[in-house]
Amino acid sequence: MTIRLARPADAASVAAIWNPLIRETTITFNAAEHAEDALAAMIGERAQGACAFLVADIDGEVAGFATYAQFRAGIGYRHTMEHTIHLAPSARGRGLGRQLMAALETHAAERGVHSLIAGVSAENPGGRAFHVALGYDEIAVLPEVGRKFGRWIGLHLMQKVLGKT
Repeated sequence: MTIRLARPADAASVAAIWNPLIRETTITFNAAEHAEDALAAMIGERAQGACAFLVADIDGEVAGFATYAQFRAGIGYRHTMEHTIHLAPSARGRGLGRQLMAALETHAAERGVHSLIAGVSAENPGGRAFHVALGYDEIAVLPEVGRKFGRWIGLHLMQKVLGKT
C-alpha cells in the first residue's frame, strides 16, 4: 500500500468511493454527487495550492482518500483546515484510515497548518471514535444543522492542534 498525492486521473476512483456515501448515507450532508471532471479539477487545484488530496493506492487501485482545505474563508483562518477522509468498504478496518490521516497531518504541519477540523455527522459514531483515537477533541456539537433524507442531523466539530506556527 502506498499513500501518494492524488492525480486528476484518480477522479473516477474517488467518485466511486465518495458518491455511494452521498447517495446512501448521512455521513455527508451533501446530496449532490461529485462529477468526475469536478473532482479532477479539485485534485488539480489542491496540488497547485498549499492543500493536499492524498489517496491510498493498493496494487494500482485507489482504496481511500483524504483531503483538506481552508476551514473558512478569510486570511485569519489560513492556518486552520478542514479535512475529509473516506475509504472503500473493502479497505475499512485495516489501519488504512490511520495511515492516510498520519500522512495528511504531516503534509499539513509541514505547510504551517496549526489545526485540523473534522465535521462529523451525529449519525456517524464510528467517525467520531476514529477521530478521538487519533487525538482529536470534540469542540462543539451543532444540533440540527444538516438536513438529509427528510430529517435534521447534528454535526460534531472535532479539532487536532498540529503545532505552533
